[in-house]
Amino acid sequence: MPPMPHASPSWLSGVRERLRDTFWFAPTVGLVCAFVLWWGLSELDARIVTYLREEGSYREIEDLLAFAGDARTIVTTVSAAMMTFIGVVFSISLVAVQMASGQLTPRVVRIFVRSRISKLTLTVFLATFAFSLLVLTSYEGGTAPDPRRVTSVPLLQSLLTLGLVGLSLLLFVAYVSSTLRLMQVGPVLDHIARESLRALERQPGGPAEVPTRGPETARVLYGERAGVLRGVGVPRLVRAAERHGVVLRLVPRVGDFVVPGTPVLAVYGGAAPPSRALGRPLLVGVERALHHDPAFGLRQLSDIALRALSSSVNDPTTAVQCLDRIVQFLSVAVHLPLGPLHHRDRRGEVRLVQEVPGWTDLVDLAFEEIRWCATVSPQVTRRLLAGLDDLLVLATGERRKPLLRHRALLVEAVERTVPEAAGRAFALRPDRQGIV
Repeated sequence: MPPMPHASPSWLSGVRERLRDTFWFAPTVGLVCAFVLWWGLSELDARIVTYLREEGSYREIEDLLAFAGDARTIVTTVSAAMMTFIGVVFSISLVAVQMASGQLTPRVVRIFVRSRISKLTLTVFLATFAFSLLVLTSYEGGTAPDPRRVTSVPLLQSLLTLGLVGLSLLLFVAYVSSTLRLMQVGPVLDHIARESLRALERQPGGPAEVPTRGPETARVLYGERAGVLRGVGVPRLVRAAERHGVVLRLVPRVGDFVVPGTPVLAVYGGAAPPSRALGRPLLVGVERALHHDPAFGLRQLSDIALRALSSSVNDPTTAVQCLDRIVQFLSVAVHLPLGPLHHRDRRGEVRLVQEVPGWTDLVDLAFEEIRWCATVSPQVTRRLLAGLDDLLVLATGERRKPLLRHRALLVEAVERTVPEAAGRAFALRPDRQGIV
C-alpha cells in the first residue's frame, strides 16, 4: 500500500486557492509593478528632455522643471506620510476584524483575508509609498536645476504619483465601507450564504444509479503532513484509475482532517496504482474552505447561531437571521441530486467515487445543534418551525423524512421545556420573522 502525498487538485486551481488565502502576494506584486513603472516612466521622462534639448526648447524644459518642482512638495509629503497612514488604517482594521470574530465566529477572518478590496487597498497604498520614494531619486539639480544640464525631469512620474494618491483616497473610502460591513451581521451572513450557494452550484450531482464495485482489493495510505482535506484532483485520479483498470473510492470527505498513515483511497478491481501514477491530487490545508465544501457554509451559519443563542451573548435575532440563510441554502439543495459522486472516464465507466454530504447530512448540520439551544427563545422556535414548514412544501418523497423528524423533535423539546400551555402555543406558532 504505497503512501500518497498531498497537493493541489490541479496546478492552476491549487495555486489560485492558496493565493486567495494569503495576504502577501498582491502587495508583493504591487511593489514589483511600482518599480517597473518607475523605471519605464523615468526612461520616458529622460527621452522627453533629450528631445527638447535637441530641439533647443529650453523654455519648455524650464516649464517642466517648474511643474516638477511644485509636484515635488506633494511627492515628499506623500512619501513621509503614507507609511504612517498605512499603519494606522490597518491597525484599526485588525481591531475591527478581531471584534467581528469575537461577536460572530473566528472563521469570519477568512472573509477579510480573501477580500479583494482589502488586498487592493494595501497593494495601492504600498505601491504609492514605494513609487514616491523612487520618484524622489529622479529629481536633479537641487531646488533650482539648470535646464541645460538636467538629463531628466520627473514629469510623468510626478503625474502618476498624484494619480496614485487620488486612487488611494478612493480606495480608502471603499475599504472603510467594506470593513464596517464586516462588523455587521447581515452582510457577513449574506457573504457566507452566497459563497455556499456558489460552491453548491459547482458540485456535480450524483447519478441516479449506483454501480456495483465488488470487493475492496487494496488501499492507498496518506503519507504527508496532517491537515484538512480541502479539495481533490478528480481528473488525475480518474486518469490513473482508467490506466490501471480499477475503481477508486475517496475514503475521507472534503473537510475531514487527514493524518499520515490513514487510508485515503480504497481500490476495487485490482492492485493500487503506484504513487507516481496517482501524482499529488489532494489539497490539504490548516482550515476548511468553501470552494469544494458547500457544507462548510452551513457550519459557519450554525456556529454564528449557536454563539448568538449562548447565555453570554443572548442575541436570538442574530440566530433568526442565520436561520433565514440556512433555509435559503436548503431550499436550493432540496432540488439537487445529492449523494456520492461517481466520476467517469471517457468511455463512461465509473473510475472515482467521492463521498459528499447527502440531504439528511445537510439537514442535520443545519438544525440539530440549533434545535438543542432553540427552546430558550420562542423567537427562534417560531422561525425554525416556519423554515421547516417552508422546506416541507418544497421537499418530496424521502427528503421530507429528516425535516419531519426535526420538526417533531422541536415540538417535543418545547413541550418538555415550557410548562405553561399558553407559552407552548406561542412558541410553536410558525413565524418567518420569529416574533413580529
